[in-house]
Amino acid sequence: MDRSFLDWPFFEDRHRALAVGLEEWCAAHLPVDHGDVDAACRGLVAALGAGGWLRHSGAGAGEVLDVRTLCIIRETLARHDGLADFAFAMQGLGMGAVSLFGGAEQRLWLEKTRAGAAISAFALTEPGAGSDVANTATTAKAVAGGYLLNGEKTYISNGGIADLYVVFARSGEGPGAKGLSAFLMPADSAGLEVVERIEVVAPHPLAHLRMSDVSLPESARIGAAGAGFKVAMSVLDVFRATVGAAALGFARRALDEALARVQRPRAGGGCLADLQMVQGHIAEMALKVDAAALLVYRAAWAKDMGAPRVSREAAMAKLYATEAAQEVIDAAVQLHGGDGVRKGFAVESLYREIRALRIYEGASDVQKVIIARAVLQEAGA
Repeated sequence: MDRSFLDWPFFEDRHRALAVGLEEWCAAHLPVDHGDVDAACRGLVAALGAGGWLRHSGAGAGEVLDVRTLCIIRETLARHDGLADFAFAMQGLGMGAVSLFGGAEQRLWLEKTRAGAAISAFALTEPGAGSDVANTATTAKAVAGGYLLNGEKTYISNGGIADLYVVFARSGEGPGAKGLSAFLMPADSAGLEVVERIEVVAPHPLAHLRMSDVSLPESARIGAAGAGFKVAMSVLDVFRATVGAAALGFARRALDEALARVQRPRAGGGCLADLQMVQGHIAEMALKVDAAALLVYRAAWAKDMGAPRVSREAAMAKLYATEAAQEVIDAAVQLHGGDGVRKGFAVESLYREIRALRIYEGASDVQKVIIARAVLQEAGA
């Protein structure tokens, strides 16, 4: 793999050392058997915790999340095994609200997820409010000593295997985005039901959840009452660029697979790489990989340098990297011919893995809206 990007000024020596160490770990532990996805994810969380990698997924007391580290880890894991990236990412996203806003008691759970001793989930999406977080319908009614939660969440990653969920619900402090709060909900809470396990093209543990009078103490609320929208957007501000990093990992793997394929000797002499049209595909793939990497690591660097919000940069990174990765992988499939759609070949798996990244944590169309609004605001419109 081309590692020259690690010499870019976005990185420090600690990032380069981490990349080398993680590459060695991945070579020894990945990929894993995906036959039983739930078991595979549990095993990956435990292994990533034992290897020390999950400690980077959250920020303990007095620590801050290093987004460049998150991106390097996601890119590297995705290049080796999409399910390993999923397992790492959900530990970070699931507990992102606690990393950024959690109290001392809530951070006890964070230490468990960072050690791989507990699995977390981020319960935001609803059947009637996917990207429209402000119209969340799940309710959190204030009662003596706490809250009662009622509602449904869907397409929840780690749903059904998580030990705890961070849930966003309407607590009523104001209309729309002003009336949401975030809550830490253990998976064994009475009234929480896994209604359906959801199967998708690239198998991951997903579920539809229902909450029926789930009782949570006031201490379960993360951050201030009514600050749930801010909590959710702050988490996405950090982790959205890492989705682009995962896509970048998929794209790099696709390019590597394509390079190996087109340089294989052909019957009659020569190889596919001798053909100018094939060279054109390779050039376009390499260009998209580098452009995606620049956008991803610019966004990560800007956040690490103290930018209060990087919504524009993170949206650009996610939008371009995921769309470009889809194109790079599609080209790799084409260059493989019939083997490109054959089970057991890496590019076939990548083709299924990449599609969801253009939807979750804000679909591509949503990223365009975020970018446009930021550019218009900067222009004084």
